[in-house]
Amino acid sequence: MNDLLDQIEDSLADARLSDDEKRGLVQALRDTSPPEEGLRQLRNRAFELVRDRLAAGTDSDPLGLLRWLEGVVRALDVGRSPAGTLHTSASFSPGPACLQAIQGQLRAARRRIDICVFTLSDDRITEDVLTAHRRGVAVRIVTDNDKELDAGSDITALRSAGVPVAVDRSDAHMHHKFAIVDDTWLLNGSYNWTRSACFHNEENVVLCNDPGLVRQFQVQFEALWSRFAPDTP
Repeated sequence: MNDLLDQIEDSLADARLSDDEKRGLVQALRDTSPPEEGLRQLRNRAFELVRDRLAAGTDSDPLGLLRWLEGVVRALDVGRSPAGTLHTSASFSPGPACLQAIQGQLRAARRRIDICVFTLSDDRITEDVLTAHRRGVAVRIVTDNDKELDAGSDITALRSAGVPVAVDRSDAHMHHKFAIVDDTWLLNGSYNWTRSACFHNEENVVLCNDPGLVRQFQVQFEALWSRFAPDTP
């Protein structure tokens, strides 16, 4: 594991993962076949390295760092040993199915929840987010300023409770609706986290634990989190 960690750290020296470095990392992973926990350690170290460099503010090309991170994540996915059983399911509204899929993951979370939603105004979901936060789960939220102050929006309450929130205050919209739970499960779909989506709209939520897909969304979340610096509670 130490050799793999060193290989990842060395490749960041020029903030670029070359094709040769990527092939070397994939081959090393296939030769050593680290366990799933080892892969998580490698991935977490890559994210940590990028976060540290971005926080230092000394890099002139932060997008280059994120491209390096994406390359490492893809190499880890390509070089990993075959994973366990993949689970996927789809839920649809109107009706409670989408809400229940979201609540089930929030209630099962043990370590981390990263939420990226255009709006959050369903108090039932907000209560589960707050409950997870209170039991020590690391929760982060990325959202859009257009809906932040809407009547019924729960973003202010979540921020006041100490949940870190980053807001897109640009002229464009942060229109994603996804969440990553414990670095393992992805919730994604058209479903806005609102009561209207539950009771009236034709919406969908897809739940899956495909490692490659989860990691692609992790990279996107980290990019948005870095771009829209989190507000101070």
